Amino acid sequence: MSGLPALTDAPTPGFWAHDLSPFLVKFPAGWPVEGIRWYGLAYVAGFIVAALLLRLYFRKGRSPLDADMQGTLMTAGMLGTVVGGRIGYVLGYMLVRDPQALAKDPWVIFKVNQGGMASHGGMIGIALAVWWCARRFKVSFLKLADIVVTLGPPGILFGRIANFINGELWGRESDAPWAVVFRYPDLRHAAWLTPRHPSQLYAAALEGLLLMAWTQWRFWKKNPLPEGQVAGECLIGYSLVRIVGECWREPDAGVSLVLGLSRGQFYSLFIALAGALIVWWARRSASRPAL
Repeated sequence: MSGLPALTDAPTPGFWAHDLSPFLVKFPAGWPVEGIRWYGLAYVAGFIVAALLLRLYFRKGRSPLDADMQGTLMTAGMLGTVVGGRIGYVLGYMLVRDPQALAKDPWVIFKVNQGGMASHGGMIGIALAVWWCARRFKVSFLKLADIVVTLGPPGILFGRIANFINGELWGRESDAPWAVVFRYPDLRHAAWLTPRHPSQLYAAALEGLLLMAWTQWRFWKKNPLPEGQVAGECLIGYSLVRIVGECWREPDAGVSLVLGLSRGQFYSLFIALAGALIVWWARRSASRPAL
């Protein structure tokens, strides 16, 4: 048990014991897959909402993307999210824990059951997808980025709720009345953590609901903002709420702090810097006189 958080044989009385199943439907033993997971459905729901928003934007004249362009953007965005998120996790978390992980098993990058996705990596993947689509559609990168950043928060909201259902990414110890007792994974006997903050739900509210409200408000302003302004503000906003939210989240096991910050907080600093540069770029471009 060395290095593990405080464990108990039974849930702490007076606190809700997490007993939610990660499966919507569990298939019988021997099937190729275990079942339909809430986490996978969260991705599906996020992409469905994104597709509906793209249709709405085009219908209201706030987007130049027709149906074919929307399909291409959604495909590129899905690939960017999944590939970037997985590579980001391997490079930013898995190799930090075990620098020889890829040397031991090069296929581990595809084994999503051994660690999941990293949101910061997903953002980089999406940025590359936006750049490619902007060139293909002959649309301003900043204009397309403003559209795309409004599509992400609903997916983050669903994903963080799925994290809670899975009982993963739990928070720090707490005696708050709403603290939750989570099961500790990877132990053969039933082991429970001490009561902890449901930090996944905090993240859903901050990174999902709050950011969704902000980006939609800024995107639908009667007098449109300079191209890129919404995108830059979204990146800065995400970084701020991620840094705040991680104050209640238990740092990832086996991953050292950087300058006293968790990995999520530290990586968010670079996202904030990128957002500030985009805002500067947007305002500078808008202030240039037309030729």
